[in-house]
Order: sequence, then C-alpha cells, then structure tokens
Amino acid sequence: MRSAPLTVGSGGALVLVAHGSRDPRAAASTRALARAVRTAVTDLAVRESYLDHTIPAPDAVLGDLEAGGHPCAVLVPLLLTAAYHGRVDVPAAVEQARSAGLRIPVRVTRVLGPEPGPADGMPARSGPVHGALLAGLRRRLTEAAPDGFDAVVLAAAGTRDAAARLTVERVAERLGAALGVPCVPAYASAAPPTVDVAVQGLRAAGARRVAAAAYFLAPGRLYDAAAVAARDAGAVAVAAPLGDAPELVELILSRVGSVTG
Repeated sequence: MRSAPLTVGSGGALVLVAHGSRDPRAAASTRALARAVRTAVTDLAVRESYLDHTIPAPDAVLGDLEAGGHPCAVLVPLLLTAAYHGRVDVPAAVEQARSAGLRIPVRVTRVLGPEPGPADGMPARSGPVHGALLAGLRRRLTEAAPDGFDAVVLAAAGTRDAAARLTVERVAERLGAALGVPCVPAYASAAPPTVDVAVQGLRAAGARRVAAAAYFLAPGRLYDAAAVAARDAGAVAVAAPLGDAPELVELILSRVGSVTG
C-alpha cells in the first residue's frame, strides 16, 4: 500500500502520536490503526503514543526506542488540523525527550489533514487535501448510508484556531465536489455552526437525505455529541470515525515518505 518510498532506514521506527482521550474506545482505535500500519511496513517498528490522558507519552516511546537500538524515528501526528496540538504539543514532546537525553534523529511529519498556508498576500488558507483522506471519508459515508444521501455535513471536533477551521472548510468543499452533493462543515465544540444547525440548514434548503461525515480519527465524547446532534436534527446516517481505514494507512505512509524520501 506504500504510496511513497519509505527510507526511514534499517531498524528505524514510526511513532504515531494521538491526541489521547479518557474514553477507552479512542485508545483501542489508535491501537487498531497502529496494527494496520505495522502490517503495511513490516520492516519498521511502529509504536503508538498519546499527548494526554493515555500512556505511553511520545517522549517515553522515543526513549524506549533508543534504548532498544533503533537508530532513528519519525513521528506522525494523528491530527486532522494543524492547530495547537500539532504546532506546540508535538514539538514539545520531542524537546522533552531531548532534555531527557535522547540522541537519535527524530523527524516529524505534517498532520493528516491539510495545513494552512499564505497565498497571494491573503490570510492563511488551506493547502491541498490528500486524496486518501477524501477516499477514507467517502468509505465511511458509504458504509453508513448505503441507500445514498443528497447532502452532507462534515462534522468535526472544532477549534478556536481560525486558520485550522479554514482547512476543515476546504475538506468539506473537496468532499462535496467529489460526491456531487452540497457539503458544509460543522463543529461539536468551540466554533459555529453546530452539527444540528448545519443539518437543519441543509434540510431547510431542500435536502431530503442529509448524512453526516465524521472528520474524526477515533470515537470519543465530541464524536458522540456530533453524532447525537446530527441524528436529532434529522440526519439519515452518521459515518463512523476513520479509525483504521486502509486509506488512512495510505495517508500515514505518504506523510512519512514526504519527510524521508
């Protein structure tokens, strides 16, 4: 499934860095994803780690990898927006490992979603959306709504970072274009519109079968809130999080290839 050559090096390691959650389903989903990546790259060690709520932390995993003789590591942030956790928490975890004496080279990939970037003197706007991300969202939608839909709400966790929200809007735009139906972003927290308002708006505009796509990697409190809001507002289906979808594995390998190729 490799979409780009991986040149981490013999004995190297991939460290998947999830946000972390008190909900045990989230860690179970991350472990399943790690197993899927491990199956795709049998020549590399693949370890999962968490920024909060769950162990092990990234710095602990990096220390263990060095102690085990691994000569280098690549960290992959399991994040869909380049907001605070991606910009601050992940680099801080590497610095914490360095402060504890880590010596092996460590590279950090881009987040899994598109990143903001300057363009033509305008405020930050979204970069490209990876095709594998769109394919994974379409897979989960098709699984949830085999009878079809005529409009989609892209339900995301939410962030106060305006530039990060622009990237969610870009994913919604691209997903709608790929599906041939209206698609609008909505959020479970931190920003409008809420998922129920977005569903109601599409229904008021004439949509008869609104489905909710889940811009989530794993289940948890915010995903549950978005799902309940969508159903209560009349959505005919709510997609599952991306989880261990093969398209997500492809996207992770592509991110790794972009920093090691």
